[in-house]
Amino acid sequence: MKINAPFKIIFAFLLFSQFCFSQVDVVYNDLVWSDEFDTNGVVNPNNWFQQTQLPAGGSWFNGEVQHYTNKLTNSFVDAGFLNIVAKKETYTDQGVTKDYTSARLNSKYAFKYGRIDIRAKLPIDSGTWPAIWMLGKNVNEPGGYFASTYGTVDWPACGETDIMEHGIFGSQSINYVQSTLHTPSSHGNSVNNGGIIASDLANNYHVYSLNWSPNQISFLLDGVLYYTYNPTIKDATTWPFDKEQYLLLNIALGGVAGTISPNFSQSSMMIDYVRVYQNTAVDTTPPTNFTATIGATTGSSVELLLNATDNSGTVAYNVDYGVGTNATSFPSGVQKSFVINGLSPNTNYTFSVTASDLSGNVAANNPIVLNVKTPSNLPTQCSGAVSDASQGTFSTGYNYAFQTTGTDVKITFELLDTDKVGVVAYLWKQSPFSETSMSNVSGKIFTKTISGQTIGSTISYAVKFAYAGGLSVTKYFQYVVGNTCALGIETPLEINNTFYPNPVHNTLFLKLKEDKNRILLTDVLGQKLIDSNVPASYDLDMSSFKNGIYFLSIENTSGFQQVKLIKE
Repeated sequence: MKINAPFKIIFAFLLFSQFCFSQVDVVYNDLVWSDEFDTNGVVNPNNWFQQTQLPAGGSWFNGEVQHYTNKLTNSFVDAGFLNIVAKKETYTDQGVTKDYTSARLNSKYAFKYGRIDIRAKLPIDSGTWPAIWMLGKNVNEPGGYFASTYGTVDWPACGETDIMEHGIFGSQSINYVQSTLHTPSSHGNSVNNGGIIASDLANNYHVYSLNWSPNQISFLLDGVLYYTYNPTIKDATTWPFDKEQYLLLNIALGGVAGTISPNFSQSSMMIDYVRVYQNTAVDTTPPTNFTATIGATTGSSVELLLNATDNSGTVAYNVDYGVGTNATSFPSGVQKSFVINGLSPNTNYTFSVTASDLSGNVAANNPIVLNVKTPSNLPTQCSGAVSDASQGTFSTGYNYAFQTTGTDVKITFELLDTDKVGVVAYLWKQSPFSETSMSNVSGKIFTKTISGQTIGSTISYAVKFAYAGGLSVTKYFQYVVGNTCALGIETPLEINNTFYPNPVHNTLFLKLKEDKNRILLTDVLGQKLIDSNVPASYDLDMSSFKNGIYFLSIENTSGFQQVKLIKE
């Protein structure tokens, strides 16, 4: 049941805001619009418009089969909850008869920048497609609330922000939800999306949140950030999100949502509250305590560590480095790790960093100038096992592997954590950022092949593992396309040892320099296969291993050596 007491609402929001504080770039504190659904009966007509007009042709988009109606049986408030009900019933409207009805609500409130929190429980019946989303107020969609007055552009030039969609991702878990941005640069099957596994959608309420600033759009589930859209170039094709948008709540049926069960009778999306927050106070105080230092550097990136405090709660940083300009915002008093990508190795760079608040008040010590030289680009090993995280944490860690075939690179990751269930994986490209689904090989092993790469170029990727109740993101791995990555530093020990044959069929014969040696055999994912102490002359039986690439490490008092083996 929802919390009704004003004090409890404020207290809960403060706790929620603190939990999410470090995850978004701008913290919005002032409640500017809401519906708590406290009055039973019809949906509040001051807040919501029932969109029922059919598109040209008499059918809704994506092959959907429902009529949207303004009937009380399809949308109503009861016991503190908005009910949007999809039903199997024959209904004729606008001269068209359909076998299903539902509701599609437009908010009569539109806004630009802020935070929206919606607590809801979803239907999971086959063929249902519940959605919480937004469209630009300027969309030219006949029948929409704002269209007749403000509709000047067609979809997707208006921008579409899908805060939550469910039921159209057949290959995913039943508890999978996704957020997607549709723009002129990518729409329909947009590449700009991110998903997460929720816990028991059928029985649990979850808070779906959007945090929208001038710099980026972030999506959270129950206070956990799982996807951020922040294109490097923001123009009309990638960023139509500089104008007001309004909210839509609906359940579609059929079409891309799949076959509706013949036993389906009705199903509901129940919404506890809708709340929109912005920052409304006039601010004349500039940021203070502004600092900027150099963090980790690679051949193609430099990390800037930025911090400042501001009474508004948010600091905006701008970085100019001659060949480009980058901007970001972050909560006051929290150190921001801001990575500048796309740099050249072994090159001197000068970064001019400024800090301001969102009202334009600038820090007194602007700008801070930082000089750094990028190192030579050292490639990542082709495979290994680590536990480093860029978001979330890993209880055990993960294996990774990069393998070049022609101009294709196969990227494989395996999650080793045993405490995470319902795992799906997404490949993150560092610059320009993109997220794509990875294919599940078996267990918690996922792979993705990226095509058309340039031999000798450096690519940088991480993997997001989403699972029931949260997500964890690996660190970014930089890999030189075409590199076979013989692991380790080969010492002069190599010329004193003999390994044959290579490629090996059944037995690898070892003739080692010393009488006591430790050998370690791993596969391309870094999985340990053999870890033994052996004498100088040793026959390593590999007959039971499948064909592929393996890595053999030898360690003794003379040093350490690693070599790549091919099993045929």
